[in-house]
Amino acid sequence: MAGERVCELTEYGSEVFEGVRLTDADRRLLAGGALDSRLRIRRLAGDLLEVTASSYVGVVRLDGCEIRVRPKYLGTDLDVLRMLDHAWSRVPDPLPTPGAFREGAPNLRDLVCLMVVEHGERLLRHGVRRDYVTVEDDLRVVRGRLLPDRQLLRHHGRLDRLACRFREHDADIADNRLCAAALAVAARTARAAPVRARARRAATEFARHAPTSPGDVRAALSALEYHRHNEHYRPAHRWSGLLLRGGGVEGLFASGPLSTRTFLVDMNQLFEAFVTRLLEWGAAGSGLRVTAQPRRREVLYDERAARSYGEVRPDLLVSGERAGEPFGLPVDVKYKLYGERKLAPEDLYQAFVYAQALGRLPGGEPPVCVLLYPGGAGAGRDRVAVQRLDGPVAARVRSVPVDLRSVLAGLAGPEPWRAPARLFDEVLE
Repeated sequence: MAGERVCELTEYGSEVFEGVRLTDADRRLLAGGALDSRLRIRRLAGDLLEVTASSYVGVVRLDGCEIRVRPKYLGTDLDVLRMLDHAWSRVPDPLPTPGAFREGAPNLRDLVCLMVVEHGERLLRHGVRRDYVTVEDDLRVVRGRLLPDRQLLRHHGRLDRLACRFREHDADIADNRLCAAALAVAARTARAAPVRARARRAATEFARHAPTSPGDVRAALSALEYHRHNEHYRPAHRWSGLLLRGGGVEGLFASGPLSTRTFLVDMNQLFEAFVTRLLEWGAAGSGLRVTAQPRRREVLYDERAARSYGEVRPDLLVSGERAGEPFGLPVDVKYKLYGERKLAPEDLYQAFVYAQALGRLPGGEPPVCVLLYPGGAGAGRDRVAVQRLDGPVAARVRSVPVDLRSVLAGLAGPEPWRAPARLFDEVLE
């Protein structure tokens, strides 16, 4: 692994790498375009490999080559890990530092593997959870409840084998199965040798407690219910689920041969989740509330059928009262390069609909929709108005850049509340 070639590019970028040969196994894995919506890999003549990135960041492992897509608006993959952590948790995890890896900068997948290992080791130190599970087995003596139908069908006339259903206090439960499966994947696929070694030790220990596969990861995660006995498993399950899903934050990456070779995080979804959490924190104590993706079916109305024609769902809605009057401010989150170009017409039209339908400002001011996008401190702040032909302004759209590096630095500082509060004030101004 140490001699593998690493090919790097930034998201939304395109690069041609020389001297990269795809093996037959690589070509089979890439056949059918399973990755095209996330990362387009095309073989050219003369051992050239063209890679075109979209909004996904992470890593794809091929035989003898590792393709890394770096974030455009962040410094390192560790910053993506911080964004993931803040987007999920109200109490962020202690995350690794760049100096924790002596072999060089880790890829995003190895960072997630490290978080899986950290939480797995923590659970092992404190003792894995056990719970009562229902078991059906053939025993020599009755335990629990005898199953007459099963006994009749399988052991008719025998008294030395009794079909029973009973409750067993066992560690082989869904909570532990997910962690064990993620640790096993980390042990096989982590590129950094220290992470791989730690994962192997933890995976071996966890396998003794939970040898059963969790099955479909999607179903296993959705079936989890947290309470006082397993709440401490929640962070471990989040990181385990992220690794097992191949980087999917909301949707799941399809299972198959690419699932263990590919780890790609959709920055569109991550940026929206991260900004949502920032505005929720920033609104604390303001008297206003932030609602994520409120569904409004009464906005679009079919007058002939006298029923809803469809729903309007902005990414966020800031609502409440300001200056003693009702207040409504829709917010649309766009992970686009608006620091380098004008706002797209389709985004403006959508934002104006949100403003007209849901916007409400004190004093009879024209309604506003705020459009948030990633950008540096010097990024532009557009202010676009829809003006009626007879003169009055009907609605406005304001764009506000989110300096991700500055926000993450503020969240890691001595006063982490300042960064969300500053962003919330910029949205309201």
